[in-house]
Amino acid sequence: MNNIIPFEQNKIRKIWHNEQWYFSVVDVVAVLMQQPDYQVVRNYWKVLKNNIKKEGSQLVTKINQLKMIAEDGKMRLTDMANTETLLRLIQSIPSPKVEPLKIWLAKMGTERIAEIQDPSQGVDRARELWKKHGRSEKWIQQRMMGQETRNKLTDYWKESGVKEGDEYAILTNIIHQEWTDLDVKDHKELKKLGKSQNLRDHMNEAELILTALAEMSTRQIAEGMEAKGLEQNKIPAKKGGRIAKNARKELESKTGKSVVTGENFLVPAKNRKKLS
Repeated sequence: MNNIIPFEQNKIRKIWHNEQWYFSVVDVVAVLMQQPDYQVVRNYWKVLKNNIKKEGSQLVTKINQLKMIAEDGKMRLTDMANTETLLRLIQSIPSPKVEPLKIWLAKMGTERIAEIQDPSQGVDRARELWKKHGRSEKWIQQRMMGQETRNKLTDYWKESGVKEGDEYAILTNIIHQEWTDLDVKDHKELKKLGKSQNLRDHMNEAELILTALAEMSTRQIAEGMEAKGLEQNKIPAKKGGRIAKNARKELESKTGKSVVTGENFLVPAKNRKKLS
């Protein structure tokens, strides 16, 4: 779910790297400090990191800088640590949240191991989470099918030399803008979503289906072209998006309704027009 997971009232970014979960150190420090001002948290972590280095500890050397979505919506390098390193690090910060955070980190690790052994567990957890947020079975099915289509596309990009992070985002934006006439940022603004919120988790059924059509078409065209790298993959991205755009226009001409809407799932269902 956009690599952001809740811990009480906070959110912690995570990423699967080197066959294990890595968590944002700054996000964890914010939890321990119970401090909402991220600049204060960053400054505290900067000082603490320097102190740990001066003490001769090797703990800091085990912290990796990985790209994650920042507050401005861009992919930026940030300090990330695995569960073992974090468990050692949080001992350096006096806080009543240390013990609850230890339990939470242990649970994250256990869930991921279980999902590796039985991938259906991860699927089931996602389904239950969407249900709790009021999504219908029909919507959940479309969302999961769309994710599978997305995974196949990114697998192709990876194999063809497209770099994860910024280059994936560039191609995704080309596809999205081609079929919606909006870039991803503008579509999120239309739906009044925050930078950390996943656009696809707030799409209606038609938006999900046409996004999947655009990405499936992009992959199949790219495979036929044997596109390599960012520049070559821009061509199938535009063509795949255009196929979905033509389908969108045809649907809108028959229904008289816009497919791309400002509706989201942030408003309780009783106050929101039902999405078909």
